[in-house]
Amino acid sequence: YIIEIDKKRYVYRQYENRSEGSVMFETDILEHLVENDFPCPAPISRRDGTYVGSHHGKPYVLFSFVEGEPVKRPNRKQWQHLIETVAKLHSLTEGYTSPYERHRLNYGPVACLELASDKATQLGTDDAARKQAWHADAVAALNLPDTIPRGVCHADFDFSNVFYKGDRLSSLLDFDDANATYLLFDLVGLIEHWSYTHYDPLPDFKKAREVIREYTRHRPLTEIERYHLLDVHKLSILIDCVWFFDRGSTDNFYERTKIEALDGM
Repeated sequence: YIIEIDKKRYVYRQYENRSEGSVMFETDILEHLVENDFPCPAPISRRDGTYVGSHHGKPYVLFSFVEGEPVKRPNRKQWQHLIETVAKLHSLTEGYTSPYERHRLNYGPVACLELASDKATQLGTDDAARKQAWHADAVAALNLPDTIPRGVCHADFDFSNVFYKGDRLSSLLDFDDANATYLLFDLVGLIEHWSYTHYDPLPDFKKAREVIREYTRHRPLTEIERYHLLDVHKLSILIDCVWFFDRGSTDNFYERTKIEALDGM
């Protein structure tokens, strides 16, 4: 909700499906980013110095109002500035740990397996059980050493979450899905947005290279990140698989097609 007080506008956000600890992770990260001039909404502190209140048992936060508008599809300059902003996010949060990190779903192999198990149990079908078995094998095949750089990823680049003023990004919104994971996870998300067409199992490699080239202008990848980019890409596909677990049969669903296409390159 937009609230106006003494001719200043704020945004009141009440979280319907988040724990207080999860919301505190978000405000902790945003406080860190705002202190480092990152373009995002600033949480407004309460009288007791905290950020998260409770209304009817639901956590809420008051945020600064940011100027700008979302676009349906960014032009090239807008897209490049988004990539630059994501690289800055990673530079600011690489190695950063929040005391509330455990309250978030942090993307990794263990969380991926647990999500698939929960989904298969929820569906309770033979096909779901077979899909879970395939999913577990695909996760086990990933090579994700602990030395891959980690930090905070935004993890949701829906264009409604990106505000622009002209060709410049004015604010990255909605850190509701942000979590502590491999920094490559966001880079993969950008590649997905820019280079995949609907239900095509492989990306447009020219566009994928454009994304990586622009990102590395602002944050060079380490050797281990370059080596394991494909593993993190597969991890992101396997997490997407969980959100659409009931789509298609075990032998024929989009995420499996993508994994097998990447394996067959």
